[in-house]
Parts: sequence; C-alpha cells; structure tokens
Amino acid sequence: QVELVESGGGLVQAGGSLRLSCAASGRAFNFYAMAWFRQAPGKERQFVAAISRSGGTTDYGDTVKGRFTISRDENAGYLQMNSLKPEDTAVYYCAVNFKIFSTRQGSYDFWGQGTQVIVSS
Repeated sequence: QVELVESGGGLVQAGGSLRLSCAASGRAFNFYAMAWFRQAPGKERQFVAAISRSGGTTDYGDTVKGRFTISRDENAGYLQMNSLKPEDTAVYYCAVNFKIFSTRQGSYDFWGQGTQVIVSS
C-alpha cells in the first residue's frame, strides 16, 4: 500500500517562501521517482519538479527553475518554494512511481490529496 500526504501549503505574499512536505508511508519510499505537480483553477495540471530515489537526478518546470528546489530524506519529500508569484497559486500534489524518472503526470501511479498554495499580490 502506498500513501502520500502533502502539507505546508497556505497563504503567502508575493516574494515570500513556503516549504511543502510529502510524507510517504507503506512502500512509497521505494519509489523510482517522486514529483510535484500543480493545478490552478481552470487550468490543466502542470509539472513542477521531480527527483529520483537517490536524489541524484532532479528536473524542474521552466516556470519554477531557479526559485523552487525539490529534495527528499528518509521520511518525506520536500518542495522549497522561494520568490513566490501570484501565478504560483494552485493546488500542489506529490506523486510517485516505481518504474521511470519522468516529468509526465501519466507516468505516476500514486498521488496525494493535494495542498493549497495561495500567493497574494
């Protein structure tokens, strides 16, 4: 069984920072890749960042490069978000898969319930 629970979302002013966490249970931490996606109202879900199990490989969406950092430890995955902008407002989801490092949401089999991030201008 795989369970992912996101936390750390909230309301922040533009230019501020938030750190999201993705707590994993079951066999989730044997993942091949963990990723963060986000979905804003009325928009499609968008890739944000991904990390391999070893942490040696990471990738970022173009809109967050240089501002967001993905990491993990033995307990959870994290998304450090700096220099936040109003357009970063979305529900953020973490996801894992056991077969491939990918930026495509279709490659991910297990998802958390999401955490809301609101960035005010």
